[in-house]
Parts: sequence; structure tokens; C-alpha cells
Amino acid sequence: MVEKIIGRKELLKQLDDEMRQMSTWTVLFHSAIAEQVKLNVTDQKCLDILYQHGSLAAGQLADITGLTTGAITGVIDRLEKAGYVHRERDPNDRRRVIIQPALEKAAQDLGPIFTHFQQHYLPLLENYQKDELNLLICFFQESIRFLQEEINWLRQREPKDILQ
Repeated sequence: MVEKIIGRKELLKQLDDEMRQMSTWTVLFHSAIAEQVKLNVTDQKCLDILYQHGSLAAGQLADITGLTTGAITGVIDRLEKAGYVHRERDPNDRRRVIIQPALEKAAQDLGPIFTHFQQHYLPLLENYQKDELNLLICFFQESIRFLQEEINWLRQREPKDILQ
């Protein structure tokens, strides 16, 4: 049997297809997680941001996500009602609200989901050598920077300007 030699163009197309699939399934995975804890996916990802960063001012969370302050207020209301965060007034500026994640509640409810995920995902990574893992880390870091730049580009434009 003769192996077909795949050119760079075909490899880039395949990589693009795989990344699109990964993106889709990642969004669907996080939607399924959110359903399990009775949140919507935006609320769940805002909680994840708070979990990673720790306490943030409501305005900072709005800046990170690109959501309006009104939308962030809704997110915080729902997260607070579910017991995942609580609001505190900034002692230095009473107008500013600090969002404190309830880490124990998040760990209690979301921990088993991510423990299950890691138990099944980490063995996949065992197939990769140290240099391959470093390559993957570098790729993801560069991809994150690229996505952040693309988000900024999109937010600085009117939809009508992009769709022309």
C-alpha cells in the first residue's frame, strides 16, 4: 500500500478543521457543565474567570469578558443566587463592588465534574513526550493571545463594517 504524501496546504486545512471541531465541542462541553449546576454557559465561564483570578471588581469582570456592566450585573445576580459568589463593597471606594467567589461551593459542585474529566483526559496526554507537551503549551499560549487580539478587533467594529 502506498502512503499518500500530504502537503502543507492540506495539513493546514486539516488542522483548521480539527480546531473548529475542538472549539465546537469545548463550547458544548461547557454548556453541559453549566446545565449540571443549573447555570448558563456565560455564568459558568464568568465563575471560572473568578475561580482563576480570585476576587474582581464587577467592572473588571465586565472588561475581561466584554460584557456590558448591565449584563455582568445579571451574571453576578444569578451566581450570587446560586451561592457561587457574594458581593462586597470596596472599603476604599464604596461605589465599587468586589465579587468574591465562593470557592468551596464551586469546588463542591464543579469539582467532581472536573475530576472525572481529568481522570479520563490526563491519560491521553501520557502519549506525548516532554518536547511535544511544550509545543502544545506554546501553541495554546499563542492561540490565546491571538484570540484576545481578535476579540479586541471585533469589539472595535460595528457588525455592518465586518459583514461588508
